[in-house]
Amino acid sequence: MMDRPSDGRLALLLLLGHMITALEVPLDPKLLEGLPQPPTITHQSPKEYIVDPRENIVIHCEAKGKPHPSFSWTRNGTHFDIDKDPKVTMKPHSGTLVIDISGGEKADAYEAVYQCTAHNQLGSALSNRIIIRQSRSPLWSKEKFSPIVAQEGQSLVLHCRPPAGLPPPIVFWMDNNFQRLPQSRRVSQGLNGDLYFSNVLLEDSRSNYICYARFPHTQTIQQKQPIAVHVIDHKPVDERAPVFLVPSGSLSSQMVLRGEVLELECIADGLPTPAVSWTKLSGEIPGRRASLMNFNKTLRISDVSEADAGEYRCAAGNRLGSVHHTITVSVRAAPYWISAPRNLVLAPLETGVITCRARGHPKPHIRWSMNGLPIEDAPKDPSRKVEDDSIIFSEVQTGSSAVYQCNASNQHGYLLANAFVNVLAEPPRVLTAPNKVYQVIENRPALLECLFFGSPVPAVTWFKDSRSGMLEGDPYVFHKNGTLEIHVSQAVNGGKYTCVARNNLGISENHVYLEVKEPTRILRPPEYRVVQRNRDVLFECKVKHDPSLIPSTSWLKDGGELPDDDRFRAHLDSLTIRGVTESDAGTYTCVTNTSLDQDSASARLTVVGQPDAPTDLELTDPGARSVQLTWTPGHEHNSATKKFLIQYEDGLHQSGVWLNLTEVPGTKTTAHLKLSPYAHYSFRVLALNGVGYSRPSIPSRQYRTNPAAPDENPSEVKGHGTEHNNLVITWKPLTGLQANGPGLQYTVLWRQQGVEKDWTSVSVANVSKFVVSGTPTFVPYEVMVRAQNAYGPGPEPAAVIGHSGEDFPSAAPGMVAVVVLNSTLAEVHWEHVPARSVRGRLQGYKVHYRRERSLHRHNSHHGEQRSESFGPNRTRGKLPDLHPFSVYSLHVTAFNSRGEGPASATQRYETPEGVPGVPSFFRVSASDLDSLTLEWAPPHERNGRLTGYTLRYQTVNSSHDVGLLDEMDLLSNQSSVTLHNLHHSTRYKFYFSAKTQQGSGPALTEEAVTILHRAPAMRPAFGNVSSSVSEDGALISWEYWGPEKHLYVEYIIDNSDEDWHTEKVNGSQFHVLKGLKEGLSYKVRVVAGGREDERSRRRSEELLVTLPAMVSPQVDIATQGWFIGLMSAIALLILILLIVCFIKRNKGGKYPVKEKEDAHGDPEIQPMKEDDITFGEYSEEDRKPLRVSRTPSSGTVPRDGSEDSLVEYADSGDTQFNEDGSFIGQYSGRSGPPSPVINSLV
Repeated sequence: MMDRPSDGRLALLLLLGHMITALEVPLDPKLLEGLPQPPTITHQSPKEYIVDPRENIVIHCEAKGKPHPSFSWTRNGTHFDIDKDPKVTMKPHSGTLVIDISGGEKADAYEAVYQCTAHNQLGSALSNRIIIRQSRSPLWSKEKFSPIVAQEGQSLVLHCRPPAGLPPPIVFWMDNNFQRLPQSRRVSQGLNGDLYFSNVLLEDSRSNYICYARFPHTQTIQQKQPIAVHVIDHKPVDERAPVFLVPSGSLSSQMVLRGEVLELECIADGLPTPAVSWTKLSGEIPGRRASLMNFNKTLRISDVSEADAGEYRCAAGNRLGSVHHTITVSVRAAPYWISAPRNLVLAPLETGVITCRARGHPKPHIRWSMNGLPIEDAPKDPSRKVEDDSIIFSEVQTGSSAVYQCNASNQHGYLLANAFVNVLAEPPRVLTAPNKVYQVIENRPALLECLFFGSPVPAVTWFKDSRSGMLEGDPYVFHKNGTLEIHVSQAVNGGKYTCVARNNLGISENHVYLEVKEPTRILRPPEYRVVQRNRDVLFECKVKHDPSLIPSTSWLKDGGELPDDDRFRAHLDSLTIRGVTESDAGTYTCVTNTSLDQDSASARLTVVGQPDAPTDLELTDPGARSVQLTWTPGHEHNSATKKFLIQYEDGLHQSGVWLNLTEVPGTKTTAHLKLSPYAHYSFRVLALNGVGYSRPSIPSRQYRTNPAAPDENPSEVKGHGTEHNNLVITWKPLTGLQANGPGLQYTVLWRQQGVEKDWTSVSVANVSKFVVSGTPTFVPYEVMVRAQNAYGPGPEPAAVIGHSGEDFPSAAPGMVAVVVLNSTLAEVHWEHVPARSVRGRLQGYKVHYRRERSLHRHNSHHGEQRSESFGPNRTRGKLPDLHPFSVYSLHVTAFNSRGEGPASATQRYETPEGVPGVPSFFRVSASDLDSLTLEWAPPHERNGRLTGYTLRYQTVNSSHDVGLLDEMDLLSNQSSVTLHNLHHSTRYKFYFSAKTQQGSGPALTEEAVTILHRAPAMRPAFGNVSSSVSEDGALISWEYWGPEKHLYVEYIIDNSDEDWHTEKVNGSQFHVLKGLKEGLSYKVRVVAGGREDERSRRRSEELLVTLPAMVSPQVDIATQGWFIGLMSAIALLILILLIVCFIKRNKGGKYPVKEKEDAHGDPEIQPMKEDDITFGEYSEEDRKPLRVSRTPSSGTVPRDGSEDSLVEYADSGDTQFNEDGSFIGQYSGRSGPPSPVINSLV
C-alpha cells in the first residue's frame, strides 16, 4: 500500500485509520482520572421535544471531560442567561435545565430552540438543537348534525375531522356506550379518520355514530357530536361497478422518508362490496416488511428504504367490473451516518484524520465547526487541513487539543456529531487485569485481551510460557487493539501468555493464563416418543463434560419452562412425566450449561390414545334386506383410525347381545349393511387406531325387517348309528336370525340308498337330531333336513350319505405267527378277517402283547399289557422295545368304530439274549499307597446269562490328560477286586461294565486317588473333659497330650444359631467361664491350634453344662412377722375344720380299723361316685379300700395342693389320732395315698 506514491493521500488516510483504530479500546476509569480530556456529550433531550403543560420542563444535557466541563445554553440562537429567570435552574455538575411551571406559568412561554454547550480548557462540545413545543389537545368545535338519510345500497362517508393536536390524535369510532362500531370489507375507517360505507344496509341505521380523538401525550379523549344515520329502502338500488372513494382519480403520488412507515390507502364504493388487492408495477412488494390492513384497503410498509420507491396499483372489483388507481411513491431521506466522526488521541508530531460521512436525499451538506465556531472562523492551525468530509492533522503540537463538530443537513433534517482531538504524550499502560485466567472450550476461538493505552500508540507483542520467542503466524491472529486470538483452541494451547506494549516513552507488560476445557456434549439425547395417555414416559439426556466444570441441566417444553406440575420430575440426566395427558404433547429440550458452553437436544412427545366413540349414527336408504349407515368419526388422539367395526343387536332374538356385522376402512364414514328378515336391528360403531378400540357409539335407532321363508337349510347334516340297528340324523340348527320368521320347523327325510325309492319324512321343532330305529346294520342311507317357517319352506336341500350303526366284528384274524427279529424286536403276521364279519367300517388291527417272565432265574416278574395298532390294509406289524431273554404272549383283534372283535389264539415266543444293563453300583471301597479296592453288584437288567465283567482304567492328571488304557476281565461271580502296583498319589479313572454272550453293556465310571503316605494312627488330643458349676462360674477341666501350645475354650448356648464364643487358656488344664446366664444350658469344647488355620485345629468332644436358676438369698422366715401370722391363720383354719369334721362324725358312727394294706390301694382302679366324698353312715361299702378324690377326665391326678396332706407334712413313722374313732391308721412316710378325709380338709 505504501509502495504506490500516486495514491499517497489514500495511503496516509489508511495509515491514520490504522492508528486511530489501535486506540479504540475501553479506557480504565482510574487511568482517565489522570489524563486530560476534552468534553464529550453523554446524554441530551431529543431534537423534537414535546412537553406536557401540566409538568415541569426538563431539558437534558450531560457531558464528561477532564477537567469536568462547565455548561451554557443558547435560546433561539442567542445566549440564554438562566440567572435572570427565577423559574429556570441548572442541576449541579450538569447542564440539565429544569423549568418550574408549577406556579401557573404557561409552558408555551418557553417554546423555543435550545442548544447546550459543554466546555473546558481543551475545547467545547455542542448538543443538538432541541425544539421545545407544548403538547396540545384542543376541543372539538360545537356543532350539531342533522340526521343523514341514505338509500339502501348507496355509499356513505361520515367525516370525523378531529381538531389539530400536538402530537396528532388517534381516531376511532364508537357508540355512546363506548362500544367500538363493527367494521368489515363494507364498512371501514380511513387513514384520515373518516368512516366509509361501500354500500349501506338497513342495519346501519343508528343515532349514535361518534368519532373519538385520543391525544396520547396528555392521555385525553375528545368526543365529536353524535351523527344519526337513517337508511331507507324506498326504491331498489341497482348493483354497480366499483368507484374509488379514496383516493380520487386514477393517479396520485406520495412521498415518504427513509426509515419511516409508508401507508397507501384505497377505499372503493360499489354493490356488491368490492374486494381490494395491491401490486407493485416496478417490482415486488417486500414480503417481510409489508402487511395488508383494514380488510386489504391499506398497504403498510415499515422501515422504508430507497428500494420501496416506485408505482403501486390498487384494484377494486366485484362481479360488475373493476377499477384501478396508481400511486407513485418517492422516497427521500434525512441525513444518516455512513461514518460518524470519532475521537482522536494523538501524540505530539503524530498524524491523524477525522472523517464525517453521511448520506441523504437530497445529498447532505457538510459543515465543520471547532469548539462551536465555524471552522473558517476558528483560529488558524497549520497542522489542520479541511477537505470536504475530512479534517487531516499532521505533526500536531501540544496544546492543539479541541472539539470538532460535523453538521450534515438537507431539507429533511440534520445530523450533529462531536469528535475531539486530544494531543497527549503518555508511556504505555496495559489495562487488562494482571494474571487473568481465560477459560475456553476445545476447538473454539480464544481471545486473550491486552487492552492498552499510550501515546504514541504502543506496539504490542505476545510471548508464551518461557518467552523463548515472540508469537507469530498460525494459529495466532493479532488484533489492532492488542487482543491475541487463537481460532481453534487445543489442549496444547493452554499455558501462560505475556503481552508487552512498547512506544518511545516506555514499556509495559502483563501475564494472562489460558485453560482449554473439554466441550460439553450430550452423548445420549432424548428420543422421539409416542406414548399412550396415562402412561409414563422417560426422556434421557446423558452428558459428558470437562471434570473441572460443573454442569447444570434444565428441561424446556416448546421453548418455555416445564409446567408447574408434580407429574414432571427432572433429574440430572433424565426427565420423567408420569401419567401423560394430551396437553403434555410437544417438543422437550434438554439444555446442559456450564460456565463456558452449553449443549442442547430436543425430542418430540406425541401422546396417543384410543379414539373417541363415533357419533351421529344415521340410517338411510331403507330396503327389505339392507340399510345405509353413516356416522361422524370421533377424535383420533394423534393415531390415525385404521378401521371401523359395525356391530348389531337383534332385539327380537338376542336382546342385549352385540355381534360383529362388518368392518370398513378408517377413511370411510358410511356402510351399506345387508340384513336378514324378521329381525329388530340396532347398530353401533367402534373405531380402531394404533392404540385400540374406542368405546362403542350410542346405538342407532331400531330398524325392523319383515319376516320371510328361510333362505337356507341347516348345515352339518350327518347320518350315523349309535347302535347296530339305528340311524341318528343330526344337524346344526338355524339361529333366530337365520329363521327369517316365526314357527321354525325341520323336515327330516331319509331312505336306504339303492333300495328304497320313496322318502320317509318327519317334521320336528326345537331339536337338532332325530333317531331312526330298526335299521339293518351298517347300510347306507340318503339323508336330508329342510327348514320351514310360517312363511314357507326353505330351499331344496342336498342329500347327504350316512350309514346305520355298526356292530362288533364277528371273526378273529387267522394264521397268526411271530418272527423274532432280535432281542428287542419281533414281527407279527396275520390274515385279513372276512369283510362280512367286520359289520361296519374296518378301522384296523390291534396286537395285544405282554411280557410273562424273564428266562433268568433271578428275574421272573410279569410285565404290563401293551398294544400296537395297525391300519386296515396291514397284515403284519413290528413290536418294538421288547426285553431280551424273556417270554412274551400275544393275540390279534380286528376293530371298527364300535369296538374290537374276538381275539385270535394266543401265541408265545421268546426273545434271545441281549447286552446287559449297567451294574447296580460300582465304587472304590479302599485306597492305599499303591492299591485300590473296587466293589460292584450285578445289573438289575441282566438280559441274559452274565459271562463276566470288563474293567478298564487309566491315569488322569490335573489338566485332564489321560494315560494308556488298561483292561482286565473279571468272572461273573466276582463282586470285588484289588488293583496292586499302582502309582502313589495318582488319580485313576475306571470304566466298569457287565457282559453276556451278546457283548458288553453300558459302563459306569468312577475316579479315585491313591494316597501319598500312610498317616500314623492318631491318638486323641483331649481326654477326661469335665465341668463343675459354682458361684464363680463353670469350671472346665481336661487332659491334653497334643503339641500345640495355644488352647482355647469355646462355648455357645444350646440350640442357638449364634457364633461360638472363645476364651484363651493361659497354659493350664482348667478354665473358669464367667458371666454365664443362670438357668441356661451351654455347649462347651476345648480347642487346640491356631485360630487362623482351621485345618490344623483339634477339638474335644462337646460338653453340655447347665447352670441352675438363680436362688434368692436365704432368709430365716421363721422370724418374719408375716410368716408367723400366716401360720397362725392356717392353724386356726385347720382347727375349725377338724371340729366340724368331728361333729359330723359323731352323728354318723365310728370307722372300723382298716387293714394297713387297704390304705395303700391303687386309686387308679377305684372309681368314685359323686357322693363318695361325703361323710355318712358307715356301711359294707366302707369296708372297701379308701378312695381318693375323683381323677380328672384326662386320667391323671393333678399335682396341686391336695397332695400336701397332714401325713406328708409329718415326719416318717406311725401317726395315730385319739381313740374317738375319727381316724386310726398307720403310715410309713409318703408311700401310700392320703386319706380322703385329710384330702377333703386340706
